[in-house]
Amino acid sequence: MSKPTLAERLTALDTAAELADGRIARADSERIRAVAQSGSSRRELSDEHTVVGFFGATGSGKSSLFNAIVGADVATTHVRRPTTSTPLAAVWQPDGSAALLDWLEVRDRSERTGGFDKQVGPLILLDLPDFDSVRSEHRDIAARLAAQVDVLVWVVDPEKYADAVIHRDFITPHSGHSAVTLAVLNKTDLLSASDQKAVADSFRDLLERDGLGKVKVLGASARTGDGVDAVRQQIAKVAKGRRAQLERIEADIDSATSEWADARVPSQPPRDAEKALTQALGQAAGVPAIAAAVGSSYRKRLGQRTGWLLTSWMLRFRADPLRRLGLREEADESGVHRSSMPKMSASGRAQANKGVRDYAARASVDLSGGWAESVRERAESALPGLPEELDRAVARTRLQARVSWGWSIVTVLQWVALLAALVGVGWYLLLWLMGSFGFGLPFLTPEVPTVEGWQVPTLLVAGGILLGILLGLLSAAFGGVAGAVRRTRARRRLLRQVNATAREEIVEPVREERERWRGFVEAVKLARRR
Repeated sequence: MSKPTLAERLTALDTAAELADGRIARADSERIRAVAQSGSSRRELSDEHTVVGFFGATGSGKSSLFNAIVGADVATTHVRRPTTSTPLAAVWQPDGSAALLDWLEVRDRSERTGGFDKQVGPLILLDLPDFDSVRSEHRDIAARLAAQVDVLVWVVDPEKYADAVIHRDFITPHSGHSAVTLAVLNKTDLLSASDQKAVADSFRDLLERDGLGKVKVLGASARTGDGVDAVRQQIAKVAKGRRAQLERIEADIDSATSEWADARVPSQPPRDAEKALTQALGQAAGVPAIAAAVGSSYRKRLGQRTGWLLTSWMLRFRADPLRRLGLREEADESGVHRSSMPKMSASGRAQANKGVRDYAARASVDLSGGWAESVRERAESALPGLPEELDRAVARTRLQARVSWGWSIVTVLQWVALLAALVGVGWYLLLWLMGSFGFGLPFLTPEVPTVEGWQVPTLLVAGGILLGILLGLLSAAFGGVAGAVRRTRARRRLLRQVNATAREEIVEPVREERERWRGFVEAVKLARRR
């Protein structure tokens, strides 16, 4: 895998900011976006100049140290700047620096020629307002430029080097920038040699607690000049390396994305999670009752068609289970019709809500807090309209409870059996009338034919009745099996439609949110890759 360019990393960071919008703390997303924009803007400006900012508290001697390093009293004698209220730039090799200084919003500029070897290259030193100034606009300027300069020089004095405000509000937020940070203990002339070492060690310990353990503490005195050359040499070393700008941007990227440095690209949710969701929604939508109604309706209709004719007619007075639920067998492909089933009960809603929340919980288990909450919100946003959507899913389902025409053969046999029984009964009735009233027909004799000793009318009556009952019993038995099959098929078709609704209303929105997290993690990893 090839190493991404800085431009690609900044683009990835900007993508991460867009994807993170509303999913992480607003301050974090704004910081990521600010780093991406600031880095891109800095790259478009002079990449030859190294910008070094001097930051310090009131009374730290920051401006005096700045003058000592520059080699002139520009920080106090500049005509437009009687006090350290606005940033001042000392510029070496100024060609091409104007746009960069405009971006930094530094109006006061002083061109310099001495103090640094030409091999150091184009250089800009900034003397900035005190970051603990009582004027909020001064603090704002210092805070803004602390996020823009290539190199940060923290200047402290023996009295305020341990000030909690300095460390908490300014140094600690830049703890990831040790590669582009210099620490100077100024006014060492006020300390004895032993005290200088003690204070420097104490300051170094504080910097380690701030997260800047690799930063070297330099001692200096702007008044006597002690240590000034060492500070100047360190600045020259950083500028000559031509990496300060890149290292600053990289440090900003790492700092802005540190919370997600170890984030993992999510795997797919467990397969059984969607199945469990479909089952829960199916229960809430009444799928078991509807499937059972399909089976019962099929058995009823088969009984009406193939049952014993002397009793099957009574089945017509029983309400059809499907029609009682207001369901049609035809699928509503348009999706505009609704069933006549009762509105989802409170228990049904509770079951649907639990199913949705359980699915969201399982689908967000490997996401960060903000994204996990977003997944739950996306899933639960479907809850108000879910009962109506599930009702439409039921209406879309083809419920096959019709009895096939093949069973007409049994119907014909039932009629044959009934007619045979009626012929036998009519035969005996006719013989009774002949004997009772003494009349006869030439083609009919009182003698009744027999078969194996059984009179034919008796065989017709018994055979017709027995055949009708047997056919009814067999069709009822088969109807029970076939009804169970129809119930299973109906349940499968209903759950298929419920699953389609679940996917559209819940699974797909959750998938989109998970893909957004995936894109964010991949963008962060690309931005951090060096």
